[in-house]
Amino acid sequence: MVKLAFGSIGDSFSVQSLKSYLSEFIATLLFVFAGVGSAIAYSKLTTDAALDPPGLVAVAVAHAFALFVGVSIAANISGGHLNPAVTFGLAVGGNISILTGIFYWIAQCLGSIVACLLLKFVTNGESVPTHGVASGMSAIEGVVMEIIITFALVYTVYATAADPKKGSIGIIAPIAIGFIVGANILAAGPFSGGSMNPARSFGPAVVSGNFSENWIYWVGPLIGGGLAGLVYGDIFIGSYDPVPVSQDYA
Repeated sequence: MVKLAFGSIGDSFSVQSLKSYLSEFIATLLFVFAGVGSAIAYSKLTTDAALDPPGLVAVAVAHAFALFVGVSIAANISGGHLNPAVTFGLAVGGNISILTGIFYWIAQCLGSIVACLLLKFVTNGESVPTHGVASGMSAIEGVVMEIIITFALVYTVYATAADPKKGSIGIIAPIAIGFIVGANILAAGPFSGGSMNPARSFGPAVVSGNFSENWIYWVGPLIGGGLAGLVYGDIFIGSYDPVPVSQDYA
């Protein structure tokens, strides 16, 4: 069952919570800068050629490495979500309050927007690529693809970071999370773009001014993340202590 907790103003505006929001902003900025930057760099090197298999691998690896680093540098402060779908999935399982989660979303989206603005500036106005479904693929198919791959991501977050029975697996969690994102981009990139992250898609949409299919990358990932929170939280964790303070987030 859903274990949502609204939370309190005091907790959401505590010093530790404010540090968590800043951590999410910085880590998401660095992740999106590297991820979107890899796509811009590929277009630059190939004179805007269509994405080919080596290019797909390069972009997937860039996202995997950047997310591994982003989660690692934020884990001890904010939990290293870097993704509204991860935050929502953890909220569904009772690991973070709704109110604090909303501020996480704001920090993550702002980090993505700033990263894309910086990319546009430092690349002398190169266009910032946005996510969109492949030609001949329907929006519903794109949503389902994003649901599946985001479920895989948030399920991995639960298994390696949020589960209280995980033991001392340390650096394995960021590695596993980075790996599943890289693998999912390889699988879904040519179809839905392989976002799994509303903030990752939102920043480029804001900077480019193209919101035509952005809703897909909110609906799909949030459903997938929420389902992962329900499945892992109810079946494999079973019960939770009360919502923890910020430094205890997975």
